[in-house]
Amino acid sequence: MRFLAGRSPGRLQRIAQASGLPYRVLALEDRSGLDAGLGDIAVVINAAGPFVTTARPMIEACLRTGTHYLDVSGELPVFQRMHRYDGAARAAGVMVMPGAGFVVAATDCVAAHVSAHMPDACYLRLALSHTGLMSRGSYTTMIGLLREGVTVRRDGRLCAVPAGQLERGFDYGEGERLSTAASWADVFTAYCTTGIPNIEVYVEAGAWARSFYQLTAYFAELLRLAPARKLLAFQARFLPEGPSEEQRATAPRVIVAEVEDRYRRCVGARLHTPDGYSFTALSALAIAERAIAGDVRTGFQTPAGVYGADFVLSLEGVRREDATRTYRSRDQRYPQVGPEQRSL
Repeated sequence: MRFLAGRSPGRLQRIAQASGLPYRVLALEDRSGLDAGLGDIAVVINAAGPFVTTARPMIEACLRTGTHYLDVSGELPVFQRMHRYDGAARAAGVMVMPGAGFVVAATDCVAAHVSAHMPDACYLRLALSHTGLMSRGSYTTMIGLLREGVTVRRDGRLCAVPAGQLERGFDYGEGERLSTAASWADVFTAYCTTGIPNIEVYVEAGAWARSFYQLTAYFAELLRLAPARKLLAFQARFLPEGPSEEQRATAPRVIVAEVEDRYRRCVGARLHTPDGYSFTALSALAIAERAIAGDVRTGFQTPAGVYGADFVLSLEGVRREDATRTYRSRDQRYPQVGPEQRSL
């Protein structure tokens, strides 16, 4: 039996009536109520952000009740914190899998795919095509993650480099487009899945977007102060709770993955998906169904680590294309950690 859950009875009732699903009113701060509500539940999909706030109480309730935990987070700090529950989850027989949505299921699977074609890869680059879709929840989460630097992985360690320092072109299917490095959860999860020690994630961005990104990173400390956060939160009220079905239909995504070995030989692939919001619903539900059927691995897990690189190909509207040949990278070697790259 599927249930909807949340803390707002009125909203739950409206969604339940539209979907035909029963619901339970649960509040994350109510430990006993949360335990009672999860007592007969096999799998939870946490879709309530910001996950940096909601993930901890939910996962701890799951550990107490033996419920497998999934979420659709894209917040790097959440993945780092969830990994610390690995031992407890194994002891409780629980699978902990943050990132069951577009981030990171889609990127994790294409990273695993190219890694399998070059087992001795030393470097992994992921790039995501531009999207114009932004929900109120995504904007609120983004505000909370503003930082001065961009997180990358160097020689197995997470490091911070200045925003705007790393830029390169990626072919999303219509010729190269300039993209800029961004702090993305795959610098953590792709390392768990592939073991590749050097990882960067890029997002497609035009000149204005890159300048704005660097500017917000420069003023990140100021933007985290209470007055600025209140102003940004006020602006978020004018965004829709989510994009319409028509808007989602016109916003497919493309993910590019490239791996490189020590001889600078590269293998690449492109993954074409529906918009991130639609993909998230398809992916999270598919993983939940597998977990309900007993297809789980206890402890902290990644989507491709458990379900393989081809998992995403089972989802509607997803296709993958490989590079036709192994080619040699045009780039120089990745720089080592220097004064401008702060180890995390």
